Amino acid sequence: MSEVGGNTPRTVGVVWGLLVLNTLGSAGAETLVPLPRSLIQLVTMGALVAAFALALVLNLRLRIRPSAYVLLLTLLLVPSVLSSLQLESGLGALFRCGRFALFVATLWLLSRWWDGSETFVRHHIRMYFAVLGSVAAGALLSPGAAMPELYGGRLVGALWPLTPPQIGQYAAVIIGLTVLLVLGRRTDRMSAAVIIVPSLVLLALTHTRTATIGLLLGLTLAIGSLVLTSAAARRFFTWTVVVAVVAGVGFAAALRAWFFRGQSQEYLTSLTGRAKVWDALLAAPRSTAEKAFGVGLGDKSFGGLPIDNSWLAVYHEQGLTGVVLVATIIIVLGGVALLRPPSLARACAIFLISYCAIASYTEAGLGDASPYLLHLAVAASLLATPAEGTALDKEPGTPLGTALDEPLAPPAAPAAPAAAAGPRRRRVPRWARDREVT
Repeated sequence: MSEVGGNTPRTVGVVWGLLVLNTLGSAGAETLVPLPRSLIQLVTMGALVAAFALALVLNLRLRIRPSAYVLLLTLLLVPSVLSSLQLESGLGALFRCGRFALFVATLWLLSRWWDGSETFVRHHIRMYFAVLGSVAAGALLSPGAAMPELYGGRLVGALWPLTPPQIGQYAAVIIGLTVLLVLGRRTDRMSAAVIIVPSLVLLALTHTRTATIGLLLGLTLAIGSLVLTSAAARRFFTWTVVVAVVAGVGFAAALRAWFFRGQSQEYLTSLTGRAKVWDALLAAPRSTAEKAFGVGLGDKSFGGLPIDNSWLAVYHEQGLTGVVLVATIIIVLGGVALLRPPSLARACAIFLISYCAIASYTEAGLGDASPYLLHLAVAASLLATPAEGTALDKEPGTPLGTALDEPLAPPAAPAAPAAAAGPRRRRVPRWARDREVT
């Protein structure tokens, strides 16, 4: 079986792609070719089953690495199952628990190859860039379907049902990671431009404020962790500040119009109506068991409206126990990242952790199988202790399609010490030997 850097099988990238497909969801805009929701769910669930089966084949000996992140996700299954057994959310809650369990089990199997390298960062970028490629293709085929009036002219998925916040999230994450790879000289600028420029265009077309703010603040924190040790990071940070000031002054009106999306100040203050759902959720009467363990895994909605807040969604479905576990995940990953010495892996982890923490305020997903848990899984892989016998550095200018961390060449065997030479024997002429014999 072919392997890439860090002795990671290439098939691991396929498993990661299947996990990404599973977390794309089944709800969104109308597509050019109508896709029944049952068919989409069959594809996404089939992708998860295939990911688990393939990961099991790759790791038949069940070799796993200790991971506080995956352990906490495993513990999060406990309140999920306990609350779902009450069937307050219907039989679908138990189905979601099974999906979540299979998702966590696949991460356990993949943890064998978490070695602190950027291997999973590259898998992450490739897979989500492929998703964005389908969005761009849909926009080219039918601009009207890709930017419908139903979503206020914001970009949606016309080939696969994706909402503007989803597209904005995927674009923001791969932009941030690619920028960090360039600063760490793990890829060349041309390869990075192929990723960053189209993703920026798609992010702008989605008008997604959460993704944009998460990208900017996440990159600020990540680059800030490199400023003291990287001249490239210092230059990038300086130029970014200059460009941001110039853009803020010269394009203030356009930026304000993009940010407000034609909404009133009052509507924006209420977080586009989210605050009303949050107030109703917190005011709803709950039993002691519901406060502790929630009502079971559901579709992250309350009263038929999306909750759009990870913490309140976890509280609603997994109770205070789930909230404590999710908070522990963020604190543990963030604490480990802060304690590590400055490095590219640490900067990428800080970006992903901070992005998920920022987005959790207006997006749900930290309590169930979702792209956010995949982002944090990549962060956990970056913070893992490097395995022995693997290289963590790569020559500058590696394209994004090239694997990192190739195995170190075996050390040259030390030269055998020369045998101790005895005293040199004096050469005796032949005529002298004949005289001695006579």
